[in-house]
Amino acid sequence: MSDALLASAIAAEAGKLLLAIRAEGAEQGKALGDRGDRMANTLILDRLRAERPGAFILSEESADDKLRCGSAETWIVDPLDGTREYAEGRDDWAVHVALAVEGRAMTGAVALPALGLVLATEPAPFVPPPPPRRRMVVSRTRPAPEALAVAKALDAALLPMGSAGAKAMAVVRGQADIYLHSGGQYEWDSCAPVAVALAAGLHASRIDGTPLRYNCHDTWLPDLLICHRGDADRILALIAAG
Repeated sequence: MSDALLASAIAAEAGKLLLAIRAEGAEQGKALGDRGDRMANTLILDRLRAERPGAFILSEESADDKLRCGSAETWIVDPLDGTREYAEGRDDWAVHVALAVEGRAMTGAVALPALGLVLATEPAPFVPPPPPRRRMVVSRTRPAPEALAVAKALDAALLPMGSAGAKAMAVVRGQADIYLHSGGQYEWDSCAPVAVALAAGLHASRIDGTPLRYNCHDTWLPDLLICHRGDADRILALIAAG
């Protein structure tokens, strides 16, 4: 099985587990989110270790083995991206499974379990052309000032949404056109979404236009821009202009 198909299969399995846990109704709120995070993490790590013995894995829910920094390849996963949305019974949460190669988000899958979808680098998704008025996904609780400023300059419609993976996949699915985040993230928040976005032909970078790098010693990767390639230069110029 290719790395991309493996990522898709594991993300789908973890998503089904998370839906089953939520359907049980045994926990609510933080307890539900904690259990979902823990059990999905165990499933993903067990599957990766079985299929890719000896591979390095960086997960939000596990201790970080810094030996991975010397490896050309590291799996980077977020077992439950959008714990709050998951615990609230919403559908804008995700499962991220990705493989970083030489610091780049090369292969991956993002499951949107509540929507019954898995988007992956293989096969690469088709992204429809953007409409005349662009649409920007923003945090439903704390939209970034930079995003709001760019949206105003572009007269873009704002679409509040939950998890990072859900926002990024909204652009991939053609439901939105811009995902601009500057409020702080970690590598596992964006690695799989960026891999899928790049495979689909979208632009993905830091908000200063520099490449997104993964499997770094410091896992803090605070900002990103995902958008149509034809819009990237204008958006980056607007960000730089402040």
